[in-house]
Amino acid sequence: MSGPTAELFADDALQQPAGREQIGEQSYVLRGYALPWIERLLPELRRVLAQSPFRQMVTPGGFIMSAALSSCGELGWTTDRTGYRYTTIDPNSQQPWPALPEALHQLAVMAAEEAGFNDFEPDACLINRYVPGAKMSLHQDKNERHYTAPVVSVSLGLPAVFLFGGHERSDKVQKVSLFHGDVVVWGGVDRLRFHGVLPIKEGVHPQMGPQRINLTFRMAG
Repeated sequence: MSGPTAELFADDALQQPAGREQIGEQSYVLRGYALPWIERLLPELRRVLAQSPFRQMVTPGGFIMSAALSSCGELGWTTDRTGYRYTTIDPNSQQPWPALPEALHQLAVMAAEEAGFNDFEPDACLINRYVPGAKMSLHQDKNERHYTAPVVSVSLGLPAVFLFGGHERSDKVQKVSLFHGDVVVWGGVDRLRFHGVLPIKEGVHPQMGPQRINLTFRMAG
């Protein structure tokens, strides 16, 4: 694999102190939770991205998203001028999205349990790549069929400032610093809270290169 995706895989890791921080009634940051999984996770991620590479998607309003996207699992998330939606087929390859690797599935299920959500069975994993300057505007995750399952979000690479708001776009927003290996889980009464990511600052992560990769697990179907 060449280009930016190849930079996913240097050898050093930034260690974050483990711990659980509550950021909402049913929302937690699990500090460093994914670090023990990294050696299993990265080769699987490489295989997924070889099959369904990152791409810049266009919103219904015609804007190109600054974060590049891919997906794996039974369902993948996509957007174009016709709207936001989940599909069983990668629109670029016209083939099914790559299967959700077992290491990623286990990480998501165990992180959900750690945050108090048992029996989480994700059928979609959105993979976002943020280079310096890329961001994600405040939004709600509302394309899923049911809101009973949590969202599990894994951060890899460069630090990010996660914006965690309320149930209205105008509600006060928390700014939560996220580092390599951190996992955010939110669900229950917090499931439809607005959230986003501030522009990523310049930098080079020793293991992931000049980028942040975010894995977001959902039960979409």
